[in-house]
Amino acid sequence: MGKLKIKSGDTVKVIAGDHKGTEGKVLTVLTDKNKAIVEGVNMVKKHMKPSAQSPQGGIVEKEAAIQISNLSLLTSKGETTRVGYRMEGDKKVRFAKKSNEVI
Repeated sequence: MGKLKIKSGDTVKVIAGDHKGTEGKVLTVLTDKNKAIVEGVNMVKKHMKPSAQSPQGGIVEKEAAIQISNLSLLTSKGETTRVGYRMEGDKKVRFAKKSNEVI
């Protein structure tokens, strides 16, 4: 299993699946499952029992995980790109392969 090139806080675009074309910010990355949770993408309804945190209970909408292979990183110009790594001095940095800019 390779290194995941998308990190939490990145802005990504969904390139495949039901939510194709949707953009959002990565909230968390689940490295063991190769999935990420993206803000506003892949919303599911969860039925909650009444508890101390939510005494009312009811139906809650929340984001579900989406496969990392279905996501592509967005550059500052708003175009999708692949991610590469290179050394700049003694520091390892991520860069956009399309525009060659450091992320």
